[in-house]
Amino acid sequence: MLLRQYTRYMTVALSRRASDVRVIGLISLAHGSSHFFHLILPPMFPWLRDAFALSYAELGLLMSVFFVVSCVAQAGSGFLVDRIGARPVLFGGVGLLVLAALIDSQSNGYAMLLLGAVVAGCGNGIFHPVDYTLINHKVSPPNLPYAYSMHGVTGYLGWAAAPAFMVGVAQLADWRVAFMLAGVLEALILLVLWLNKNQLIDNVKERHASAQAANSGGANESPFAFLRLPAVWLCWVFFFFSMASTSSLQSFAPSALFGIYEIPLNVGSYYITLLALGSAGGVLFGGYLAAKLRAPERIVSTCLSITVVMCLLLATGIISIDLIPIIFFALGFGYGVVAPSRDLLVKKATPQGVAGRVYGIVYSGIDLGAAVGPFIFGFFMDAGLPKALFLGIVAFQIMIIPTVFKVTSKSRQAA
Repeated sequence: MLLRQYTRYMTVALSRRASDVRVIGLISLAHGSSHFFHLILPPMFPWLRDAFALSYAELGLLMSVFFVVSCVAQAGSGFLVDRIGARPVLFGGVGLLVLAALIDSQSNGYAMLLLGAVVAGCGNGIFHPVDYTLINHKVSPPNLPYAYSMHGVTGYLGWAAAPAFMVGVAQLADWRVAFMLAGVLEALILLVLWLNKNQLIDNVKERHASAQAANSGGANESPFAFLRLPAVWLCWVFFFFSMASTSSLQSFAPSALFGIYEIPLNVGSYYITLLALGSAGGVLFGGYLAAKLRAPERIVSTCLSITVVMCLLLATGIISIDLIPIIFFALGFGYGVVAPSRDLLVKKATPQGVAGRVYGIVYSGIDLGAAVGPFIFGFFMDAGLPKALFLGIVAFQIMIIPTVFKVTSKSRQAA
């Protein structure tokens, strides 16, 4: 009798684990492809500049349009996820990325490139509401930190893969073929998701029933009621300043290092690769740490405090050049460790039944931060103040550390 019960228990546990692995793999694949599309345009700037006689300001505006549209789409798509489910929204978003790549490949001028940026922004904006709704709904609670970790790792890998893929194809063929093959690659990912669509079923009725059970007034409550929760906006502030810091570092660190330490720009670009690799490793370790410690606010605040010290050291101008690659890898590692615990904090702040809406609003801070941060620090770089980059990042991180503890406090009060 005991043996039969144990066998049944192990069978269910193994089946659940296998289901978790499949869901995490599919969602992570989709997330990696969205990050891949963040960086299909910038590597092609030299080719597009020559092809259409564009200025760097016009090319930079394409990325601003992409992130602003993505910000709006992300906030709106969360409501759509809660209404019709995550799976159809996911398919629609991936399909829009395919369409954007095809538009870029057939561009005959700046207007079509802008159209491609708008379409790509719409496609990119659906991923966080979709991904986190599916992860929270489909993955068992003990495996959530690992799911967040893998989700983050594939994002960094997508960032790393895009420049190498696009430049490699453009050098072997031309820029139009590079965009076309990027679209083909995304179409193959859409096919994989479609073939495994049964793993991505999001039971909307079940989520709505849970929300009504948790809140007796849920049936008549406004769909915008969650916007009154302070924890939601604290999370948004966290994401905004966090991404403003990261995107500014990615954009201007090579130039800042040249201005402070006279490190050649091509070497400084290599440090950005180290930053991404460190982040990927940090996310993996951060998932393990979050699962073991179950104290996301302590992990986030400790890691951010350490990265603050590192940025202050870089701003002094007295660090040995030999140590700078190590510092950049460590910076990326610290940012990566934060990510799974950060996602757990958002989950704690999310009421039942409105996950899509909350994640849509909260993660729109990422897109807005990516658009605003480099714009602000660009003025300091033009003014010949490279140290202001690292000091500004320090200020942003110091500002967001208190939000971590406030989110935890507000979430406990709500619970």
